[in-house]
Amino acid sequence: MSSSSTSIMDNLFQRSLEDLIKGFRLQLLGESNFISRALEEIRREIKSTDLSTKSTALHKLSYLAALHGVDMSWAAFHAVEVVSSSRFQHKRIGYQAITQSFNDQTSVMLLITNQVRKDLNSANEYEVSLALECLSRIGTHDLARDLTPEVFTLLGSSKSFVKKKAIGVVLRVFEKYHDAVKVCFKRLVENLESSDPQILSAVVGVFCELATKDPQSCLPLAPEFYKVLVESRNNWVLIKVLKIFAKLASIEPRLGKKVAEPICEHMSRTVAKSLVFECVRTVVSSLSDNEAAVKLAVAKIREFLVEDDPNLKYLGLNALSIVAPKHLWAVLENKEVVVKAMSDEDPNVKLEALHLLMAMVNEDNVLEITRILMNYALKSDPLFCNEIIFSVLSACSRNAYEIIVDFDWYVSLLGEMARIPHCQRGEEIEHQFIDIGMRVRDARPQLVRVSWAFLIDPALLGNLFLHPILSAAAWVSGEYVEFSKNPYETVEALLQPRTGLLPPSIRAVYIHSAFKVLVFCLGSYFSSQDTTSSSLAQESSSGSSSMNAFTHGSILNLVNVIERDLGPLSETHDVEVQERAKNVLGFIGMIKQDIAEKLNLQDNETESFGVAAFMEDVFSEEIGPVSAAAQEKVCVPDGLELEENLGVLDEICGEFLKPVESDLVSYTDMISFSVSKLRIRDQQEASSSSSPPHEASSLLAEHRKRHGMYYLTSQKDDPDSNGTHSDYPLANELANEISQDPFNPKRKPNQSKPRPVVVKLDDGDESRITPQAKTNIQTGNDDESLSRAIQSALLVKNKGKEKDRYEENPNSRQQEKEESSRIENHQNSEKKKKKKKKNGERSSKHKSRRRNEVASASEQVIIPDFLL
Repeated sequence: MSSSSTSIMDNLFQRSLEDLIKGFRLQLLGESNFISRALEEIRREIKSTDLSTKSTALHKLSYLAALHGVDMSWAAFHAVEVVSSSRFQHKRIGYQAITQSFNDQTSVMLLITNQVRKDLNSANEYEVSLALECLSRIGTHDLARDLTPEVFTLLGSSKSFVKKKAIGVVLRVFEKYHDAVKVCFKRLVENLESSDPQILSAVVGVFCELATKDPQSCLPLAPEFYKVLVESRNNWVLIKVLKIFAKLASIEPRLGKKVAEPICEHMSRTVAKSLVFECVRTVVSSLSDNEAAVKLAVAKIREFLVEDDPNLKYLGLNALSIVAPKHLWAVLENKEVVVKAMSDEDPNVKLEALHLLMAMVNEDNVLEITRILMNYALKSDPLFCNEIIFSVLSACSRNAYEIIVDFDWYVSLLGEMARIPHCQRGEEIEHQFIDIGMRVRDARPQLVRVSWAFLIDPALLGNLFLHPILSAAAWVSGEYVEFSKNPYETVEALLQPRTGLLPPSIRAVYIHSAFKVLVFCLGSYFSSQDTTSSSLAQESSSGSSSMNAFTHGSILNLVNVIERDLGPLSETHDVEVQERAKNVLGFIGMIKQDIAEKLNLQDNETESFGVAAFMEDVFSEEIGPVSAAAQEKVCVPDGLELEENLGVLDEICGEFLKPVESDLVSYTDMISFSVSKLRIRDQQEASSSSSPPHEASSLLAEHRKRHGMYYLTSQKDDPDSNGTHSDYPLANELANEISQDPFNPKRKPNQSKPRPVVVKLDDGDESRITPQAKTNIQTGNDDESLSRAIQSALLVKNKGKEKDRYEENPNSRQQEKEESSRIENHQNSEKKKKKKKKNGERSSKHKSRRRNEVASASEQVIIPDFLL
């Protein structure tokens, strides 16, 4: 059978795209199996020499790639074959497949250059449209360079359908091939004077994108944009022009005065909400110094806020958030509407209202706003409730809690937040609990009271989201135990049986805090037994309500309780909990006998006194905040090779790193055998130095010799372990009164008490560079090169306009020379007045600066005339 008859038969029985879609709906094999079979069929059909069969297969492949994510890069060459067909239907399918399968690294990219050029020069405007759309999607540097002449020709086409698409393609061509600006920019600017609304909309859209990337390059075209702003009645064109002027006014303040009047006119005249909102956004973002325009914009924002449509209400809130930084009065005037929006059904409206409320927060109204937000948090859904909590935490902790005056109130507020039913911000509250304790000394008594209220409530132990807060409460109770009302109750709360519901890492914090409480109680008891320092003990007892409340019976009872509760934990499977428990039990074992026998604990030779005094010194070191950039400031020691190849470790520890069997018994036996083997080897090396050393031991000894300073010492007592104490600024005297209700955030702060001292770091509280900023830095080079090309093209265009103007009016050159001379004389007189106060060395700098100002003014003649 001939190949032609085979192609006819294949085309006759080939499934179309419609058949494929119907098969999807009726298939019973599963979607993945059906797609696999369809791809096998497409791969077979696409190899046909008949373009109809090939185009149908390519059409089905494009459908699968668009809706089901099938890779079709392998069909790039077949797409080139189909696009070369003379039939428009095949060409449309081919161009669609090219846009889906081609990328910058496609090997057959060069094969389509001539075909695209041919279609761009076609008499059929629809074929030209297909080629332009393809170029806008896959245009590379080579394609843009080779097809720039054709795009330039199409910019002057008499067919509006073609011209508007060519204008849209120019943006892609400029981005990929900057030299195309020299060729096409003049004709692109000429289209700003077109009377066709479609052409004008397309060219204004291109300049809107260019102004977004680099407003400076589009500033010389301000007169043309102003003409469009005044004369156009197309709302979408006006919206784009307003976006352009919003960018230009930010770099040229004089431009704001020029465009304020037409913008206010549009804002008052139009009934289109989209245009009104764009006028409002332009005024509040770029014309905020124009008082009349801002007042009109705020009045329009008020109209948006009272609308029933949630979309318009959201736009009003969004505009209000833009105007808030410079005109907070506008937000305060609409405060009631903003608070009412917190109960709106639309989540976006509620979120925008929340952001506005947080923008109004300062140290005068923080109590009022947080009270409102806490009420909304109690009756909101879990998602919005946690958004409220996070916003309050972020605003109050900004710049080291600069808006917080009464820290007792804020600590109580943190406790109230933690008890909100939907609270899931435990980690943030935990961080602030500990951070405030380290930074603000005056807040530590209230922190201890709130923490004690958390610890004694066993119902909180089952809430997973509160576990981080409980960890912080336990740490605070142990670190600042001197402010505790009853240390004995604190120990009972830390070691209660329901703490088994906590994760091992948090339970270890509980045990360590109990250890700190025990050491503090022993130290207080020893101090009370010292008859020679009774006056000192009486003076120090004013800082703690329980300093002299310990007796021999209470201490012995405390020791017994801790020993009883930690005994079972010494055999737990978790290593961290087991180690913490054994440390406390070992400490108790060293002192319990002396306490039980009522020995003279003040005797320095008594073992219990020495151990207790040592541990008290260890825990007495105050912990302060650490800068986030502290690690970066640590210098790398000389001789430390951070990038050294560690492959030698395989030879040193190879026999211990071998994979073991999964059976638990064999695994345990192997570890025991390895430990025994190491002990035997150490004994042999210690007893007999004449025996030849093992290869691994020699390598390990060599590595220790080279990097000995980085190995841990075997001594347990490090003479350098006692670090210097950080000198923190003294705060006000701590309040001795203990509140009955630790959670009382609604009470008014004590205005007579000054704000406590908050420890701040030099650079740790500063924000870091965001990933978005890094991205903007990386992409800045391409934008700069494109802006330079646009500025050079505009410079040539302006010189051409000046030449034409001089030919029409010969006297204009003489008038400009006189004006330039007048300006220069005025500048010279000003320089002479200032020159008397300057030294002789800086006079040359003034002259060069004056020459630069005159030169820059002569290059941009049109802009000053338009603005002035």
